[in-house]
Amino acid sequence: MRTKSKKENKINVVTLGCSKNVYDSEVLMGQLKANDKNVVHEDENDDGNIVVINTCGFIGDAKEESVNTILHYVHKKELGEVDRVYVSGCLSERYKPDLQKEIPNVDEYFGTHDLPNLLKVLDADYKHELVGERLTTTPTHYAYLKIAEGCDRPCSFCAIPLMRGKHISTPIEDLVIEATKLSKKGIKELILIAQDLTYYGLDIYKKRALADLLKELVKIDGIEWIRLHYAFPTGFPLDVLDVINAQPKVCNYLDIPLQHINDEVLKSMRRGTSHEKTTNLIAEFRKSVPNMAIRTTLIVGYPGETEEAFQELKNWIQEMRFERLGAFAYSHEENTHAATLKDNVPEEVKQQRVNEIMDIQSQISFELNQKKVNNTYKVLIDRKDGNYFVGRTEFDSPDVDNEVLIDATKHYVQIGKFAQIKITSATEFDLYGEPVS
Repeated sequence: MRTKSKKENKINVVTLGCSKNVYDSEVLMGQLKANDKNVVHEDENDDGNIVVINTCGFIGDAKEESVNTILHYVHKKELGEVDRVYVSGCLSERYKPDLQKEIPNVDEYFGTHDLPNLLKVLDADYKHELVGERLTTTPTHYAYLKIAEGCDRPCSFCAIPLMRGKHISTPIEDLVIEATKLSKKGIKELILIAQDLTYYGLDIYKKRALADLLKELVKIDGIEWIRLHYAFPTGFPLDVLDVINAQPKVCNYLDIPLQHINDEVLKSMRRGTSHEKTTNLIAEFRKSVPNMAIRTTLIVGYPGETEEAFQELKNWIQEMRFERLGAFAYSHEENTHAATLKDNVPEEVKQQRVNEIMDIQSQISFELNQKKVNNTYKVLIDRKDGNYFVGRTEFDSPDVDNEVLIDATKHYVQIGKFAQIKITSATEFDLYGEPVS
């Protein structure tokens, strides 16, 4: 029979999945800290005797990683190295009955809206007054700011509304308080996240209010960059472009997943747009903000995607020349509308199409990066990696976009600070540069 460990209570929070999960873990940790709990995030020594796993349930690979992580800590529990294992987040929200049946040795499962109950089993009280208080796990100079929860969009392939619920905006005044607290901690870059930024405000202000929010956030001293992630093309509030253009603090950057361009595929995906409307929207972005870097993501191999539809997508990518682009192979998600369709594109064809898209993008990225050579940019230095300091321009988001590499054997720049960097050479996805005085 397993014996209880002799460790003092230490709660190790393990986060899987997207930036929204990172944010949720930070809020959980802030609450635990306010309750005087010993809490760590993904402890290097893995010596927390209580483990909370914040899971992802978005696509197949993410679900598999979440299940494997649960099994790993359940095994440690069976060995007596861990006393209690709790599971929260999207996978737990979506598959709780199945998980309880298949992995019963988890102490308890919690969904995405169960924070007070999770705190209760951790012998902590939910403190409503902790507006904006959280333990950030990102580097000390940038942080995510989640401006809304959930999603009202009907996209056929997406299970997020099943896991996160309906769209709920956070009031502007609360977000300003949170951002101000982050600034006082030394945060210089805010990365605004939500399932859909562009829907922000409709529920509480009865209008799209992202531009209004940005106008308040730019007033906060210490915040130098504000970056926009996860916009939606249908109903995009064009007044946001005016704010980007007028406010130097708002990065000339937009992450807007477009998913496809063929009209029939877009209709089946329930995206509420068309080839023509999407192309016109991108033209409007570039007209209004000429220096904007646009990041998008695409799904290939969606049910019914013909070779002709795929060729249309390829041609369109070459025409649009997006600064940043990622492609994913479609996979069925249970209880979504698309799951009722026949998954009729073979897996090897899906992967081949992903590779073709990324080959095209690699060449586009190389050509665009060559144009940056001999130009000087304001760069935020994220870290030192081997013989290089690694930073980003305003056109690049952490972990997913290009990086600027500075030879640390020849130059010194301060991590967490901005530096003027002249680009000396470039590859497909990296820029090399040196500081200028």
